[in-house]
Amino acid sequence: MKALKDIPELRRLAAAIVWFESPAVSLRDEKRFLVYAMTHATTREWEVLHRHVSSRTLKAALRNAPPGIMDKRSWAYWHTMLARTPVPPMPTRRLGPP
Repeated sequence: MKALKDIPELRRLAAAIVWFESPAVSLRDEKRFLVYAMTHATTREWEVLHRHVSSRTLKAALRNAPPGIMDKRSWAYWHTMLARTPVPPMPTRRLGPP
């Protein structure tokens, strides 16, 4: 798990996108934060994020997206934007032992 830089502009984004936890906590898990951003960030917020995150990092976050964060529309959009087709099934939660 890689952390994003703890800088003021990313802290502001983290506070807006993942409003239910502190920015410091959100930025500690880059992939999880990016999945929330792929689902909830505005165009202006993405303009900031693109200065700090590569397409390769976005693809990795999408590949390892935790279940329950992204909606179907965001899932399809980001796979298409990052040239990951065909779009795979969304991640699902598993109940009980593996």
